[in-house]
Amino acid sequence: MSEAVTGGQGPQEGAAAPDFTMPASGGRTVSLAGLKGRPFLLYFYPKADTPGCTRQACGIQEALPQLGRIGLTVIGVSPDKLPPIEKFAQKFGLEFPLASDPDHKVAEAYGTWVEKSMYGRKYMGMERSSFLVDAEGKVARIWRKVKPEAHAAQVLQAAQDLAG
Repeated sequence: MSEAVTGGQGPQEGAAAPDFTMPASGGRTVSLAGLKGRPFLLYFYPKADTPGCTRQACGIQEALPQLGRIGLTVIGVSPDKLPPIEKFAQKFGLEFPLASDPDHKVAEAYGTWVEKSMYGRKYMGMERSSFLVDAEGKVARIWRKVKPEAHAAQVLQAAQDLAG
């Protein structure tokens, strides 16, 4: 199942994080303004409750106590509507907010809504990518085409470096 991905501009490291406001699991709303002065990880995943997305989310959930100790907020973003996101969060005990971006406006701003191709068929979809944003609202690290299994460890290391 080879998957090619093209497109996706989005912010560069050192640039200001694009603005966002999205509804999220647990009746929450997440926004850039609401995170002002705090570092955070915005990670984009293709679909709730699929194998890769589940491994990625559960890995982040396991690292959450360590990430919280260094003051990092984590937000997952998918194009799913809230009901499947809520179900996913409850099923796996995911405490961090999972945000809904069904019109993929936020994904487009971050360059993660891209043309993909599988078995010769082209379609638009979410690139598994993450953005570590510092307390000043600048993009400190970008991971593109994230490997779900290794992601939490990469984020933890980068967040620790950021916290200094």
